[in-house]
Amino acid sequence: MARIAVIGAGMGAMATAARLAVAGHRVTVYERSQTYGGALGRYERDGFAFDTGPGLLYLPAVYRDLFVKTGKRSLEDCVDLVQVDPAVRHLLADGTDVALPNASTGGVAAVLDEAFGAGAGARWSAVMGRAREAWDRTRRPLLEEPLWPNWQVLGREPYPATRGSGLLRRRPPTLAEVAERELGGSLAALLEVPALLRGLGPAVTPASAAILPYMEHTFGSWYVRGGMRALATAVYERCRERKVEFAFGAEVREILVRDGRAAGLLLADGSEVAADTVVCGAAPGRLVESALPGGRWPEGTVEPHEGVASRFTLFLALRGARPEGTAHRTVVHSPDACAEARAAFAGEHAERPTVCVLRPDDPATRPDAAHEAVTVGAVCAPQGVLDWTDPQLVARYTERLLDAAATAVPGLRERLLWHEVRTP
Repeated sequence: MARIAVIGAGMGAMATAARLAVAGHRVTVYERSQTYGGALGRYERDGFAFDTGPGLLYLPAVYRDLFVKTGKRSLEDCVDLVQVDPAVRHLLADGTDVALPNASTGGVAAVLDEAFGAGAGARWSAVMGRAREAWDRTRRPLLEEPLWPNWQVLGREPYPATRGSGLLRRRPPTLAEVAERELGGSLAALLEVPALLRGLGPAVTPASAAILPYMEHTFGSWYVRGGMRALATAVYERCRERKVEFAFGAEVREILVRDGRAAGLLLADGSEVAADTVVCGAAPGRLVESALPGGRWPEGTVEPHEGVASRFTLFLALRGARPEGTAHRTVVHSPDACAEARAAFAGEHAERPTVCVLRPDDPATRPDAAHEAVTVGAVCAPQGVLDWTDPQLVARYTERLLDAAATAVPGLRERLLWHEVRTP
C-alpha cells in the first residue's frame, strides 16, 4: 500500500483518488480552496442558484464507468440525469433558427434539410462520419489507456481523409477549412461553434475537433438535476466512502524530490508531507516545473499547454416563469466565429460575440415557478491580456452579452431583477 498525495480536488483529481483508493492505496487530497469540485461550483442568491462551470454533461459514460469501478451504487443511483431535448437551439447571424434533437443522427439530418435545404443533412452526416473515424482512432489511446510511448503518432493525421478523394494534403486541415469546404454558408457555423465555445479558434484548430459535435449527437446532452455541483458532490462522497482523506485550505507550494523522484509536498504553511507518489490534479505550470531537474521538461515530454482563452459569465435572475417548450441551451452566433476567436485571443472583442444561454427547467435553480435563472457565457481574452479589474470594460462587455442574450430570451431587460458578473 503506497502513500499517495493528490494535488487539487477537481473532478479529475477526485476520480483518480477514488480509483487509487480502490486499488488499496492510502490517498490524501490537498486542495488550496475550502471545497471540492474545481470548476463545478455553485452560486446562490435570493433563492436563485447557478452552476459556475459547465452546465451540461456530454459524455456520461466516463462517470458511469467511474462509479461502477469504485463502488456498488451506480451513477444514476447517486444523481438524477436528464436528457436535454432539444440538445441545442442555434440562432444564426443570418436569422436562421434551428433546434437540433438530442442523440438522433437521423433527426439532426432531417432538421438540417428543412433549415438549410435538401442535401444539408447528408453533407453534415458525411462530416460526422469522418469525425467518427477520428473518434475511433483516438478514443482508446487518449481516454482509455496510458499514453503511448510514441504518442507523437497521434498527431500525424487527426482528421482521416479517404484516399482518392483529393483531400490528402501536406498538413491536416483546420476545422474552419473543413466547415467551409464541406458544409459552407451558415451550416458551417454549426461545426465551428462547439470548438469556439471551448476556447478553440476554428481557423487554427485541427479538423479533428469535429468530434465535439459528433460526441454531442452520439452520446447526447445531459443535465444533472440540482445542477452540475450535484455531480461533484456525488464524486466527493464516493471518495469518502473509499476512505480518501481531504485537506482543504492546503495550498501546495512545491513538489519535494529525493533521489530523482517525487517524495512529497511542501505546503504554503511550511509543513512537509511525505508521499511515495504524487499526482498533480491541478494545472501543473510552475508547480511541477519546480520539481524538474533544472526546472525544464525532459525532451519528448508532453508539456502542459496554457490556453489563451477564458470565459465571461453572467448569472441572471429573472421575474416571470420559464415558458413551456423553452430550449435548455441556446447558442446565439456571431457573424464570423473565426474573426471572433482571433479578436478574443488578441485581447479585443467582437461587436456581436457568440453567447451560450442556459435556461434549465429545474426548481432547484429558482425561488419559485414565477422566476427563472439564466446563465449567459462567452469566450474572451484572459486576465493579463485585458484588465478585467477595469469596471468600464466589464460594463461594456456585460451590455454586449445582455444584448446577444435578449435574442434568445424575449423581454430579458424588462424581466431582469439582478445580474452577477464572473470575469476571468
